[in-house]
Amino acid sequence: MPASHQRANLSDGREILFFQDLDSPAPTIAADPRPHDSRPDSGTLRFDVLTGEWVAVATHRQTRTHLPAAAECPLCPSTPDRPTEIPAGDFDVAVFENRFPSLGPDLGDVPSPQSVDTAFAEAAAASAETVTSALSAPGYGRCEVVVFSSEHTGSFAGLGTARARTVIDAWADRTAELSALPGIEQVFMFENRGEEIGVTMNHPHGQIYAYPYVTPHTAITSARAHDHLRRTGRPLLGDVLAFEREAGERMILETDHFSAFVPFAARWPIEVHVVPHRQVGSVDELDETERDDLARVYPEVLRRIDGLYPSPTPYIAAWHQALVNSADRLAEWLHLEITSPRRAENKLKFLAGSETAMGAFVGDVSAEETAARLRAVTPEPLAEAAVPVSANASTASAFDPEGDRS
Repeated sequence: MPASHQRANLSDGREILFFQDLDSPAPTIAADPRPHDSRPDSGTLRFDVLTGEWVAVATHRQTRTHLPAAAECPLCPSTPDRPTEIPAGDFDVAVFENRFPSLGPDLGDVPSPQSVDTAFAEAAAASAETVTSALSAPGYGRCEVVVFSSEHTGSFAGLGTARARTVIDAWADRTAELSALPGIEQVFMFENRGEEIGVTMNHPHGQIYAYPYVTPHTAITSARAHDHLRRTGRPLLGDVLAFEREAGERMILETDHFSAFVPFAARWPIEVHVVPHRQVGSVDELDETERDDLARVYPEVLRRIDGLYPSPTPYIAAWHQALVNSADRLAEWLHLEITSPRRAENKLKFLAGSETAMGAFVGDVSAEETAARLRAVTPEPLAEAAVPVSANASTASAFDPEGDRS
């Protein structure tokens, strides 16, 4: 069953939710004793007419917390002498509105790129003020922080299946609720891990962005997915999944419900896609058994990635979900994309001229080589990895990369 949760508000009015592990007691939530600071105003969106893309401008983020010491971490539980963002002495998973949001806290509709293009064409011969107005919009949306654990150290890979399942339930809850907010077009969950990626807090956590527009990458992939469905009657990612399972050489692991593989045209030195075998558009559509399975598969993939080198590997884990107002959800298939710039033990891939300016990637290693290395890793076991995370969970091993792919 999905994780239970409680709601509260921080001193400035931001919402916080607490999700409990199965059979875990609810946390004791205290009133937030911090001063009632006013929340920052929503930023702005500026439209780039050369690319047709929105750019968010949120200048208040310049003052956000940067790599605090453990004793000053705002994501740790509160203590009597040091209140934090988490007004509880202990907790399992917490989700709260970001104090320094890229988008929001105001909500509303943002003009479509087509309407902005039209407004720009009509205003181009007018004053600069008129053009500026045509290319600007409020920075509507919502940004949330997902804290995976009350422990300051650790990683998602080491959470264990029970906690991973709680995080999955939290993602599902937030996806459904944020999708229903006014003006939201896309809900994106992600985790940045490692200072090499740009992490500003080392406490294990992820984020959720609820965008008031369709992001550039998703606009491209969604259009291709819908075009493929119209031409073939089949979901594009379903055909990709069938291709990768049949080829086999880029597969990392398979279970009854998920496959993890390095994509054929991988851009990064380490790139893994985790795809459900059943077509669903978003995390909240996964059933109980699939969520249990994902709670094993996802941390297993991360432990394999960490097993490639003596030190932890930086990565970005990004959930691609169906658009809120998708024309046909059958075209859009939930999947997780994990990427890392690490190309050797002491080397990172930097996005230089070709990748940054032209968007033309050059791979440093082959997808087949990366997949073989990940298959060869014997990941560190977790003490509770075989413990059922719900009544539907099995204690049998979920991982057999050479098993039946039928």
